[in-house]
Amino acid sequence: MAKFWKLIGYLLLALFNAFSIWGALFLFSRGFYELSITFFVLIVLIDYFVLNSRAYPYRYMIPAVILLFILVLYPIAFTIKTAFTNYGTGHIMTRQEVLDRLLTDPVYTYVPDNAKSYDYQIFVRYNGIDPTEDFKMIVVNENGEKYIVGNIKPVRMQAGKMILGEAELIDMEKVQTIMENGKLIAIVEDGKTYNYFYSPSDKETAINEVFFKSKIAFPILSKVEIVDNQRNRLSLRFSSDGSLKLVQIKHLYRMALSEVVENGKTVVKTTLVNDRTNKPLLEEEGMFYDFDEKGEKVPVLGYISYVGSKNFTKIFTDPTVSGPFTKIFLWNFTYAALSVLFTFVIGLSFALVLNNNTLRGRTIYRTLLIIPWAIPAFISVLIWKNGFFNETYGVFNRFIVTNLFNGDPVKWMTNPFWAKVAVLIVNTWLGFPYMMTVSLGALQSIPDELYEAASIDGASKPKRFWKITFPLLMTTIAPLLVGSFAFNFNNFVNIYLLTAGGPAIPNTTTPAGATDILISYTYKLAFEAGRGQDFGFASAISILIFFIVAGISFVNFRISGSFEEVNR
Repeated sequence: MAKFWKLIGYLLLALFNAFSIWGALFLFSRGFYELSITFFVLIVLIDYFVLNSRAYPYRYMIPAVILLFILVLYPIAFTIKTAFTNYGTGHIMTRQEVLDRLLTDPVYTYVPDNAKSYDYQIFVRYNGIDPTEDFKMIVVNENGEKYIVGNIKPVRMQAGKMILGEAELIDMEKVQTIMENGKLIAIVEDGKTYNYFYSPSDKETAINEVFFKSKIAFPILSKVEIVDNQRNRLSLRFSSDGSLKLVQIKHLYRMALSEVVENGKTVVKTTLVNDRTNKPLLEEEGMFYDFDEKGEKVPVLGYISYVGSKNFTKIFTDPTVSGPFTKIFLWNFTYAALSVLFTFVIGLSFALVLNNNTLRGRTIYRTLLIIPWAIPAFISVLIWKNGFFNETYGVFNRFIVTNLFNGDPVKWMTNPFWAKVAVLIVNTWLGFPYMMTVSLGALQSIPDELYEAASIDGASKPKRFWKITFPLLMTTIAPLLVGSFAFNFNNFVNIYLLTAGGPAIPNTTTPAGATDILISYTYKLAFEAGRGQDFGFASAISILIFFIVAGISFVNFRISGSFEEVNR
């Protein structure tokens, strides 16, 4: 029986390997190299843990290893890679994808000045009395000769949908037709009958124009290029009267050998050329540029390209970026430090009160004081924002500031100073119960004998606190304060829900706000930038945040002497 289950285990491992290797190869072929390498490393490690008897204990770590690689190590590697690219709005695709699109996408086509126009007829298959989207198309040239459009062959696909299709014209002799009074009324193919439905030159079929445009023309034929016997390409285009005409088209761009200037030298290389102007496109900094009639550059399409340390240097060298970045960093440090200070002072004060054995109802007080910590933070933040800090009907402005003190309403959300005050108030409210709890636990671990000996020696209560309580307390609390600082340094939720980083800092080219911290600033750059998303720049700031937090934490640990027992 044991051998049977062992065999089943090996079969499952073989299936896992086969599926994982296929997935890794698929990802590699699609350009996801980091994720593909992650899969291959996971396969090797898991096989080693399972097949090697010496690695038996590590088998229980397999789920953790999988999560570590996919949710931690891969995002780190991807972030580092992205930080050295221009990945963002306008630079989403790879260079090859951009080339394929410029050469094949119907958007990048034009109608030549001497283009011929063709008449066409649409035949559809009916389901009872209702027309379907199954159709046949006949093209009539300038000589009145008719050809039927063959089957549509996908040329370019994206996410399972056809971006560009191609079909050839076939002689009518190869098709079975039904005539009536010398007029073609139906086509028969593979046992299916397609009845005459629409033609732009036949006013009697105008009633069917809406169905033709919505179900056939726009979803299908607008993405299809029809090739005639002379290799001319035909496609549907709007005419001046609003109808769809079948006209000869050409692709706007083509690959050709051109003379270009590189590093001050003229070289011949394969480039994209505008077919209308016969001018090569300029390619620089991950962008293809065309030229207008005045010779000025016009951006066409961009692609992901390596930009080196540009994203990092921009933080310090671009005044429109470095200015708000410096303000945000200083506020970020101040916000984290003051949050730790306020929460610790208030939490410790309550802990000292609750640690008094003579205090009645300590359990009730402790329960009430933990409520801000027990309620989900996003609920508390929204209550503070809409119930207390609303500038029109909030509790502070309506009842305290204006009614009690007869003052002007405080601009909690539009004034930078008061917005920062509001953020600190809310963060202190959410954080002091945690500090109170850990301080209370630390206080209860201090032996009473120390206080008795100090009291006998004549030490006052303040002296006992500073000489006994505080030093022993900091031995336990210091690592938690460092952790709290790191947490508040990246406390995105409170900032984003309360002020969304606002109010905005003027005269900046980035979406920077007065209460933004680095992580919320990074989020805005990546997902909410008014000029577009900039994942590369956001990744660079994310790496910088990591080193800042790691450095500050390391210094704090060294100064506070935390983990000194471990170091010994």
